[in-house]
Amino acid sequence: MNFGTAIATGFRKYADFTGTASRSEFWWFNLFLVLVSFGAGAIWDGLQVAWFMATLLPYLGVGVRRLRDAGFPWGLIFLGLVPFVGTIVVIVLWVQPSKMAGSVEGEA
Repeated sequence: MNFGTAIATGFRKYADFTGTASRSEFWWFNLFLVLVSFGAGAIWDGLQVAWFMATLLPYLGVGVRRLRDAGFPWGLIFLGLVPFVGTIVVIVLWVQPSKMAGSVEGEA
């Protein structure tokens, strides 16, 4: 999945917590969120906070779908609430290869 398709899919499925998300979809979408966040913060801190609030649900949706694609239960996303160690654990889970039957890295 390319950068533009990942962004479109992330926002099209913004509140979809079912199904799966490939590694490329997940990481391209997160790169977009981070880049826009930096840009918004450079303009005005309030804009960065607004961007964060507006994209929190799509971020969680793609994160849950990525966990499912890697073969983990969606509830593990809550490990990210544990300071430092929990965030590292969730990132390690997100980088795991796809384990779902029929899931191919390049598919939408």
